[in-house]
Amino acid sequence: MKSALYLYNTISRKKELFEPVSPPFAGMYVCGPTVYSDTHLGHARPAITFDILYRYLMHLGYKVRYVRNITDVGHLENETDDTGEDRIERKARQLNLEPMEVVQKYMNSFHRAMGRLNTLEPSIEPRATGHIIEQQNMIDALLRKGYAYESNGSVYFDVEKYNKAYPYGILSGRVLEEMQASSRLLEGQDEKRGRFDFALWKKASPAHIMRWSSPWSEGFPGWHLECSVMSTKYLGEVFDIHGGGMDLIFPHHECEMAQSTAIQGHSPVRYWVHNNMITINGQKMARSLGNFITLDELFTGSHKMLLQAYSPMTIRFFILQAQYRSTLDFSNEALLAASLGLQKLMVAKKTLEGLKPSGSSTIDISDIGKRCYEAISDDLNTPVAIAHIFDAVRIINLVNDGKEKLSADDIKALQLLFKTFVYDILGLMEEEGAGSGKLSGVLTILLELRQEAKARKEWAVSDRIRDRLAVLGITVKDRKDGYDWEISS
Repeated sequence: MKSALYLYNTISRKKELFEPVSPPFAGMYVCGPTVYSDTHLGHARPAITFDILYRYLMHLGYKVRYVRNITDVGHLENETDDTGEDRIERKARQLNLEPMEVVQKYMNSFHRAMGRLNTLEPSIEPRATGHIIEQQNMIDALLRKGYAYESNGSVYFDVEKYNKAYPYGILSGRVLEEMQASSRLLEGQDEKRGRFDFALWKKASPAHIMRWSSPWSEGFPGWHLECSVMSTKYLGEVFDIHGGGMDLIFPHHECEMAQSTAIQGHSPVRYWVHNNMITINGQKMARSLGNFITLDELFTGSHKMLLQAYSPMTIRFFILQAQYRSTLDFSNEALLAASLGLQKLMVAKKTLEGLKPSGSSTIDISDIGKRCYEAISDDLNTPVAIAHIFDAVRIINLVNDGKEKLSADDIKALQLLFKTFVYDILGLMEEEGAGSGKLSGVLTILLELRQEAKARKEWAVSDRIRDRLAVLGITVKDRKDGYDWEISS
């Protein structure tokens, strides 16, 4: 029943059959957070996306080493130009804390949030500051190969020289010559030879707190370097999957690939996998835009944009309702619908536990499982898989209403379907959702009022309730003896 897994590879721009370097082993490196502020909704999407991939790879029988880094040095405010303060050091100055206090504070917050979202812990979670020596060794190798140069105590990667040997921009689809032509910054204005050269090592200013000794200066490593070093150290020179958000494709992953290719003479990654962004009113959710919502604010309902608190599983279910490569637009309506849909799923699971065999079914239960496997194997298409699971929910409700029959084997097949997909692969779990019980109660009251309006032949009122619920993604279906409702897929 299990299907071959296909993943969309950013570098080839197409879906490809997943074939690991050394089966049954599979290696996956995912860029984790720069821990300088509270974890927000935008962080949840890559965490959940690659948690699904991790779970599914293990379900398919692979022995997975999942590496997710913590950036605790070197991520400057201006990612493209390697300028501005280190993000962690800047926060340390603002809070009058040691940089590692900032790191610990927000790393702990990230881990708590990931636990509440039911994401599995990675196999290894290395930190940039724990690999300074390895980063210096890689810089030295790049200098010896001629792909890097020292300038005033800093070391930069020579993009133009690299581009003569290997195509720079192959991952992001950017062409160096076109980028240079459109750049307004003249060469020679700073210590870099080329506008798009990026820092491997930065000389620390006298006021800079985070600094290490090196052959070039007292300084700190560049942001892109850490991932090349740590992925190679823990997964080898060629590994299977490198993941992260689409916002990391350029410059971070492009520069990372260039460094590793310059050292090894070949690309380090088989499959580059990137999730799309969460938006609010069509804009990317980001601190710089001031429109981000932290996960704690979502869990408590304390943000001014929120109508109520939303449980961690509601957030997870909301994220899974869009395929990971599509944009996902935030709204209270979408979260309310996700909360109701999740509750309906969990109610069906409890109903299933109480069902008794009633005879032979005319429905092929195994076909639902097959379609779920096909959906997840098709580039982790979670919304399609969820739609198939709700086919099972409808069957459970029909049986519970005495309108369909299930054999003992059918019931076991449905129980296995829920365990495999709802719990093991999608990573959902039962919880006391924030306000979910009240939401269900409100929906029941609304639908009962609609039934009363229909009985009085107040069709306009009945239609208005139905139409307003449809806007929230809740489809009401009338039956001869009542009604049913479902979350629109």
